[in-house]
This record gives sequence, structure tokens and C-alpha cells, in this order.
Amino acid sequence: MRHRRANNHLGRTSEHRSAMLSNMATSLILHKRIQTTVAKAKELRKFVEPLITKSKTNSTHSRRVVFSVLANKFAIKELFGEISPKIATRPGGYTRILKTGTRLGDNAEMCMMELVDFNENMLAPAKSAEKEVAKKTRRGRSKKADGAKEAAETKE
Repeated sequence: MRHRRANNHLGRTSEHRSAMLSNMATSLILHKRIQTTVAKAKELRKFVEPLITKSKTNSTHSRRVVFSVLANKFAIKELFGEISPKIATRPGGYTRILKTGTRLGDNAEMCMMELVDFNENMLAPAKSAEKEVAKKTRRGRSKKADGAKEAAETKE
């Protein structure tokens, strides 16, 4: 029985699963966005978010702890140098899962997993949408213009 088993084993041995999650976490950190299945993304979220939280404190100990999991010095440099300053004020929820449909071959649910603060496409339209709302005006004439027009007509 699988009572109180928290993680999805993904049909892999423990060593294979940990290596796969480490590689996926490295790719997510380096590329800021990866495409994978929903089941793997949910497991990766549980795997990578504690590492990102650990990177908020830039100490030798936290670097070594994260390196023992990722084992990629370029990913560590990226995580502690570029990602951690950007997410320093965020209290959690560093990743986003966007479902993209099903895979053609086996009908598996696919998704895009990305780091939240690094999607310029989602951040830019939100800002421009706010500006468009501010610019939008009614087409009707203002009351002052109507009053001035009527006054000009009565003088004639």
C-alpha cells in the first residue's frame, strides 16, 4: 500500500529520479523555462523551490548545500548571482506551471515550467494594459464643449 507516500516516483528508481530532477532543476535555472510533463513539473517544483530559498542567503555553506544537489557550477553561479537578487523579496512560489495540452505520441499532459520573475512576456503586457486603460477616453463630447457650442449658437 502507498499510504502517506508524498512523492510521485515517476516510474523510476530512486537514483534515476534524483538524477533526473537534478538535471531538470539545472535546466530550469539556466534557461528560466522548460517544457515537460505535468507530473514531472509538480515533482520538480517540490525539488527546486527549497534550493531557490536556500540561495537567498549567499554563504559558502548554502552554496555547498545547493551544489551537492545540482552538481553544476554554472547553475550555482546563475542561481546565486542572477536569480536570488531578483526573488529576494518574494516569500515563496518561485515557479509557474502553464499547461500546454497533450503530447501527440502518448497523450501525456504537457506544460511549460518557468521561473516567475523571469517571464518578460507576461510582465510587459500587464504594464502596457494598465497604460491603455489610462489612455482610453469616451467618444462623447464633454459638457463644457456642449455648453460653449450652445452659447455660440444663441449669440448668432
